Amino acid sequence: MKVLINQIRALYILIVGGFLTITVHSCSDDIYNNSEFVAGETFTDSNIRLILIDTLTVSTSTMKFDSLVTSESTRILAGKYTDEVFGTVTASSYMQFLPKSYTIDSEAVFDSIVMVLSYDNYYYNDTLQKNTLRIKKIAENLNPESDDYFYNTSSISYDEADLGFHEYNPRPLAGDSIIIKLVDDFGTDVFSKLQEKKIINSDEYRDYFKGIGILPDDTDNGSIIGFSKSSENTYMRLYYSTDTEYESKQDYLDIQLNALTSPIPFFNSITAEDPISPLQTLTNSKINLESSDSYNQSYVQSGVGIAMRIQFPSILSLYDIPGNGTILDGTLKIRPVAQSYNDNLKLRDTLAVYVVNQKNELTETLSTTSYAILNRDNQEFNDIYYEIPLAYYLEELQLRDRDLDDALILLPTDYNTSVDRFIMSGNGNEENETILELTYGIYDED
Repeated sequence: MKVLINQIRALYILIVGGFLTITVHSCSDDIYNNSEFVAGETFTDSNIRLILIDTLTVSTSTMKFDSLVTSESTRILAGKYTDEVFGTVTASSYMQFLPKSYTIDSEAVFDSIVMVLSYDNYYYNDTLQKNTLRIKKIAENLNPESDDYFYNTSSISYDEADLGFHEYNPRPLAGDSIIIKLVDDFGTDVFSKLQEKKIINSDEYRDYFKGIGILPDDTDNGSIIGFSKSSENTYMRLYYSTDTEYESKQDYLDIQLNALTSPIPFFNSITAEDPISPLQTLTNSKINLESSDSYNQSYVQSGVGIAMRIQFPSILSLYDIPGNGTILDGTLKIRPVAQSYNDNLKLRDTLAVYVVNQKNELTETLSTTSYAILNRDNQEFNDIYYEIPLAYYLEELQLRDRDLDDALILLPTDYNTSVDRFIMSGNGNEENETILELTYGIYDED
């Protein structure tokens, strides 16, 4: 039987590829469209029909992870904006620094200390609004509480007084750096402890200076900006000068992001406060918010851990179709809600597809090649949708090779290091309902 199924698939690929010409007899009812053909000599013992089905139930909902690991994020995130659906979204970052050297000339004189932050090209929301960065001194050791990771929900105490304060107009694609002057009292203290040999190694420095936090201002409502996590691009620079016989020689010492300790003492805190009422019901990861209870919509928000959840509860009803059959093709089409995206809140060209179990525990990536791809072919008619090839996944469900309680979820691939959000049409949305399009091959063996 498997040989026959593979032959049917091979023939189907030829048909959709345009290599065979067949006569299609239009025949449809409330359940499916029926395209019948008689195969060539290879299938003389089988009658084969192709059935096009777009009425199988797709169950859509929204779930939220309890937390996301952000200590392994590839960028620093800082900023804040208010979203009418997802609430006030805030990103702040916490990290540890170590000097490149523990030696400063005994004749040197302190000049100043600054922090350098290099853009990494990521941004989200309105960069025409001013942003604020507040640099804080961490007040406790930057160590995870219970395991080797920090999470988007992690918190750490810091001094209320600013080490630095900077208002700026974000230019994330300009390739520039932001330079923030830090207070002299902090700079002279670091300088003197190094110059006087009161600190001579990394352990002593970590005991003295726990690290810094980079926070937006409470009043900000603009964008969230990504900065480089590389120690070569993000650092504090301590300037000092030494008098010689003829001139004053200027020099500096870089205090870099600590990449020596494992795990790296770093994390992004990402929160969303006061979202719409349905999203407030997602108080733990086992809760599924049905689309019917959230305006016939499903939601995605990276950084915070909100994901669209998809199941196919009626997949076994394919067995009700007379004859032996197999799934030849399957495409899920998901439409973003109209006017939920714009130049500030952009759609991504691709979203990753993951598998979760009944408890919403992430178990695997669907495959290395299966993504939700944004189809813009009919964008001029406002017909934009994500499409996901699902033939093999659906076949595994039908054959019970997968647990029917498993579900698919959608998230950006960098879901722990970004804050992108999406609003998707769920089931029950009459105009733009999420649809599964199946091509089902029926064969009757003699």
